[in-house]
Amino acid sequence: MNIKNINDILPHRYPFLMIDRITDIEDGRSVKGYKFITNNEWFITESQNNMPHLLIVEALAQLGAFVGTNNSTGLGFLSSLDGVTFNGTATPGDKLDLQYEVLRNKRGFILGKGIASVNGKPIVTVEKLLVYISS
Repeated sequence: MNIKNINDILPHRYPFLMIDRITDIEDGRSVKGYKFITNNEWFITESQNNMPHLLIVEALAQLGAFVGTNNSTGLGFLSSLDGVTFNGTATPGDKLDLQYEVLRNKRGFILGKGIASVNGKPIVTVEKLLVYISS
């Protein structure tokens, strides 16, 4: 799935689209993607040289909206978070690998676990990330 397809699913556009590419979807089970962090990102400034952790959480939530794309035409909304840990940073030049795994899916509420990593090292982990897919 490329950026054109991402734009078909998510209403987000620059500067708030936090995914560059979807690399793998197991419908109803998991989704993987990534974002390249560059010096041109709006959040990279003289005093902020990395991607803010909460924007990484937003990227995981955006990714979660792709788990059920075959069954839904609605929009995905981040509903709740629990068990969030921050263990590192993503700086310009890094490829931020994103993965979302479904734990439970009921009536449009998709509960999953999200992990964002750089060079194989998890930098943000969300034990419970609830995405609501509206119809």
